[in-house]
Amino acid sequence: MAQKPMTKTQLVAALAEKMDVQKKEAGEALDAITAIITDEVSSGGAVTLPGVGKIYCRERPERMVRNPATGEQMKKEADKVVKMTIAKALKDSVNA
Repeated sequence: MAQKPMTKTQLVAALAEKMDVQKKEAGEALDAITAIITDEVSSGGAVTLPGVGKIYCRERPERMVRNPATGEQMKKEADKVVKMTIAKALKDSVNA
């Protein structure tokens, strides 16, 4: 059975407990990390979180797609998509 994902509040509480700091400080740290990752990836860079994975932006070329409702073929413009490659250490810990 699938488990619900951890919310930001739960993550901040767990981070505060691990770091032995107040929840407010842990929340600020999480917000700072999120801002750094967002800035780096949106400018075309990549961020590696050791033991977790690599977050990066990839460009997708212009392509033909099909509308599933009508079957009509249409051209989709080139765009960018955020990707994440999961680290081997995390995969191994999940499958252990």
